Amino acid sequence: MSNSFNEQVKPAACGSSRIVGCRFSLFPMTDRFVPVILGALKNTDTSKVWIQSDDVSTCVRGRHEHVFDVVKSIFLQAAKSGEHVVLSATFSVGCPGDTEGDVFMSEDDVRLNEASGFAIDTAVQFALYPMGVPHYMDVIYDAVKSAEAEGTFSGGIHYASRLDGDAHEVFRSLENAFVTSSTQTSHLVMTATFSCNSPSAKPEHLQNRGE
Repeated sequence: MSNSFNEQVKPAACGSSRIVGCRFSLFPMTDRFVPVILGALKNTDTSKVWIQSDDVSTCVRGRHEHVFDVVKSIFLQAAKSGEHVVLSATFSVGCPGDTEGDVFMSEDDVRLNEASGFAIDTAVQFALYPMGVPHYMDVIYDAVKSAEAEGTFSGGIHYASRLDGDAHEVFRSLENAFVTSSTQTSHLVMTATFSCNSPSAKPEHLQNRGE
């Protein structure tokens, strides 16, 4: 193992940053996956986030407004291909020692990719993990109630909750759940798997009936 690799994986010094991060992998179900992925990255303005990609995943870090903005844009840009696209993501805030990229916390709150305007039906399975609080289930229940009020919650499943709707709507519900929950714990993790253009997706009237 080279010294340069060892330097890359050294943990950062401990800190109390509230920088938000998301590590995600994008899976276009097509033999054109390379241009779909690279095109999605190219057509997304990432100038307000710290971003780094490798052969497995991409990590973006900064203010929550810009992290969610960038991840949503990349998903939508890939969805424009018309192919079945899946994005698997882990969001985090308050991770001990999480300080790299803190300079991006000074950015304003103006989102750079909101004008995409592209709408597509999207399904999401997500799970919240509030760390170190005894009332963690209350935090999770509150997030679910919020999604219910927003009209995106479509049911609980084993180890996750499901959201359905336009991509902008489900991303908004996820961001609201994440931001609200983060005020109740020092360290919050949220996992989410997004899917669109799936050939196995049920029509909405069958989803509602559970058939």
